[in-house]
Amino acid sequence: MDKVRRYSPITLLLAVCISALILASKGEDSIQVQSEEDRLQPSNSLAVALEEMLEYNQNKGISLQKKASQVPRCDVGERCAIKHGPRIGKLCDCLRGTSCNTFLLRCY
Repeated sequence: MDKVRRYSPITLLLAVCISALILASKGEDSIQVQSEEDRLQPSNSLAVALEEMLEYNQNKGISLQKKASQVPRCDVGERCAIKHGPRIGKLCDCLRGTSCNTFLLRCY
């Protein structure tokens, strides 16, 4: 019959601890190298993403007055409303002494 070697529990525990230490030390080196190389990369990509978002919001054309629920003023002859089927949407308020003509959709 084959001889079966029996290892003591202390020997097995020692082998497990040594292998764990070896794996842990190798993992730390690779993590440090990656973090040092990639430190600048996320900040650059975040800055680019923020710049793109700001440009997109500026190009949308929503004025600060409209965001604050204030309707801007229209001069005489300017378009003051827009028609969406049976509804009329208000674009701006006409100056004093003028009103928005609902047929022409302009201030007169």
